[in-house]
Amino acid sequence: MDQASSLRKMVNKSAARIKKENPARRQTSGRPPRVISVTSGKGGVGKTNIVGNLAMALTRLGHRVLVMDADLGLANIDIIFGVHPTHNIGHVINGEKSLSEIIMEGPQGIRIIPAGSGFVNLTRLSEGQKLSLLSEFEALDDVLDFLLIDTSAGISENVLYFNLAADDCIIIATSEPTSITDAYAMMKVMALEYGMKHFKLLVNMVADEREAKSVYMNLSQASDRFLNGVVIEYVGYIPSDEYVKKAVRKRKPVLELYPSTAASKHITKLAKSMLEWSRRTDTDGNLKFFLKRYIEYRAVG
Repeated sequence: MDQASSLRKMVNKSAARIKKENPARRQTSGRPPRVISVTSGKGGVGKTNIVGNLAMALTRLGHRVLVMDADLGLANIDIIFGVHPTHNIGHVINGEKSLSEIIMEGPQGIRIIPAGSGFVNLTRLSEGQKLSLLSEFEALDDVLDFLLIDTSAGISENVLYFNLAADDCIIIATSEPTSITDAYAMMKVMALEYGMKHFKLLVNMVADEREAKSVYMNLSQASDRFLNGVVIEYVGYIPSDEYVKKAVRKRKPVLELYPSTAASKHITKLAKSMLEWSRRTDTDGNLKFFLKRYIEYRAVG
């Protein structure tokens, strides 16, 4: 009882600090934050770059965005935003820092949870650590509209569980055969082993929509043939754009440096469409529930 009381006091203090540090963002839309994982079957498809630019696009549309770097092995969301984290989620789990103390602010008010090794050990958390971490996330409900999770590439357990726990899972693929094959493998594992039936597909680095739709058709036909009941929703494409590479070299989102370029326009279009996506019906919508789902998947796995 004393431990729980102490943890709740810490959480309340953390929530108060978050609100104090963001006075212009205290008012919410009355809707719970939306949790969206962005993932890929293989690396090199531009996943992290898309996360960073989507965060900026949603912010410019007036929404409060938090990016969680869940690429535990090769964290690089900090490169996109040009920030240098000194603490990460592992320090929160170990009780060294509160969540509000490790969250960094990127360009235009985007907030970032830096990656750390802590999530690897979620299955071995004590009850006190679980209560603390869940409550820390719940404290963000009042100051957040979107949580974007930048996962690792591939089909490791950590990646799968983040995708399963999120409200929406966006799979990034390119027109390369290996990217298409690996995207299908990811959907197959999540569908057959975990019962996930709905995926959103974003095609990156293609010449035009015709090429993007070809990628979608390849995946959709394979799904219809071998994955009973699985739905792949095409949500758009991002064209190949040299300005994206220029922005990455400057450690900035392309939307910030080159807002009128083709890639920036398509990212903004996607962000606007995300505001209209329907919500999952099997969740109460808050961040505490998202993390609780994640921990439960880990425990079952």
